Amino acid sequence: LSWMRAILVFSPEELARSGVTALVDASILFSCGHFFQTHLLPHLSIPEDQIVVINPSLPVEEAAADYAVKLKEAFQGEDMPVFDLLILGVGPDGHTCSLFPDHALLQVRWKIVAPLSDSPKPPPERITLTLPVLNAARTVVFVATGESKASVIKRILEGHEQNPLPAARVQPHTGKLYWFLDEPAAKELTIPFEKHSIL
Repeated sequence: LSWMRAILVFSPEELARSGVTALVDASILFSCGHFFQTHLLPHLSIPEDQIVVINPSLPVEEAAADYAVKLKEAFQGEDMPVFDLLILGVGPDGHTCSLFPDHALLQVRWKIVAPLSDSPKPPPERITLTLPVLNAARTVVFVATGESKASVIKRILEGHEQNPLPAARVQPHTGKLYWFLDEPAAKELTIPFEKHSIL
């Protein structure tokens, strides 16, 4: 893999405000992007201008608009960014990115980035990629571990719910979808699946 050609994007991005934790300054970014920037990226050869991050000093609506502009610049000539690979997690409630069950953001069709100021999970202010972006990807990989995810994984992969959970709505239009689960997360599944050992 040539990291020199990679564009790295993070979603969701969380905006930490005062009172979140004593270790986080009132206006500092506290997110996956921040963690990767400080712990992983120093070991990779990705040019800084190919890492797309939010501006944490902006109000959430402005930060989302700014992030959308940055994405459009990174994916020039594409109205909808088409990622080669998205690696996503899933919460015990079935959320992915910052797309939560029964939230209005699940209905967003034309935005590529959306702000969230009423997240049911702290912190309340977040910025997320939208379902149209997730479903435009060439490859989507979900990673879930632990027994606490078993029941929601069963609902996502085997349920046929009238109002699907957010992670169940990720169905790439022309791309591929993969789930990587450990045994505890997969323990309630009855559908056939491949088992692989990493040992």
